[in-house]
Amino acid sequence: MEKKLKIAFLSFFSGEIERGVEVYVHELANHLADFGHEVLVIQNGLKVEGSKYKTISIGMKIWGGLGSYGPATWPYYHFLNGVFTLRALKFIKEDLDVVFPTNNMLQSLFIKIWSMKNKVKFVISAQSGLGLDDRINAWLFPDAFVALTGFQERWIQRNNSKIKTIVIPNGVNVSEFGLQVKPYKHNLPGKVILNVAALTFWKRQELAIKAVSRLKDISLLLVGQGEDKEKLERLGKRFLPGRFKIISSRHDEMPSIYTSADVFTFPTASWESFGIVLIEAMASGLPVVAADDPIRREIVGDAGLFVDPTDTKAYAAALQKALDANWGDKPRRQAEKFDWDKIALKYEKLFLELCSKR
Repeated sequence: MEKKLKIAFLSFFSGEIERGVEVYVHELANHLADFGHEVLVIQNGLKVEGSKYKTISIGMKIWGGLGSYGPATWPYYHFLNGVFTLRALKFIKEDLDVVFPTNNMLQSLFIKIWSMKNKVKFVISAQSGLGLDDRINAWLFPDAFVALTGFQERWIQRNNSKIKTIVIPNGVNVSEFGLQVKPYKHNLPGKVILNVAALTFWKRQELAIKAVSRLKDISLLLVGQGEDKEKLERLGKRFLPGRFKIISSRHDEMPSIYTSADVFTFPTASWESFGIVLIEAMASGLPVVAADDPIRREIVGDAGLFVDPTDTKAYAAALQKALDANWGDKPRRQAEKFDWDKIALKYEKLFLELCSKR
């Protein structure tokens, strides 16, 4: 019988919001708990519904200060993340096998120092994207740095070739998504193109709005929250009157929203680390039209089309082509490669290998 591990995740925003990192932590922690490991998630918000792992909620007041989470307030929230981590350390026991910070900067630094002192394995996943956060993470010399794609692993190795890296993508519970789910009633006319993402500058939803405006009788549904909501509402009313809507949704409501659409689009910046929504959309049977970059090509494979979203004419043509094509089960088969049952086993194998060397 394999050794049962004690694993702790730190996830500042878990229980507060449900973006990619928070969904990732919840699903990975749940699967590891299913495998019989002792899993702790230290987060700021309350326990997430459906959690099979132990939760410790720090409960700091984080939304009053400078406003919503976005580029203008990043320094403020980086500071709060540091305070959160110092408080979280009081609850972490020295008999841990693996400690796994997910929020970068001060959190990564403080956990690195703590793990060295207590001889606990320190693992990081490159959820932040191709930028400063993960450069710093690489130079903190984690015991393992998990890249989400092969392209990302090569980027990490260029920044620090002396660390252990491994490719383990993010996952999706394929069985929770699909055509058997009752579609959400969005009341939009015609076929619907869907985008699910934070409403912030690097997600580039304005490019999707302009591209869809070139298509006849096609609607655009945006799902998300963020500092750019008012700007995007204005653009939608201007370019897509009567065929545009922005909504927000809990993660457990998303299967019905995906099923209500015809094509999923993701015009994100090229440095974005992954895009769990891509595999959720494919698990729902949706073809994808994504930004043409190496990371998105690895994730989507032959289940979609790739385009430069800043070329509005080409972007519109790709969306129309995706709408017109018969994709069969290609999206679903691509999503099955990322099923959490497979992904979590890869994490378990990594953790067991690391801890066998203690």
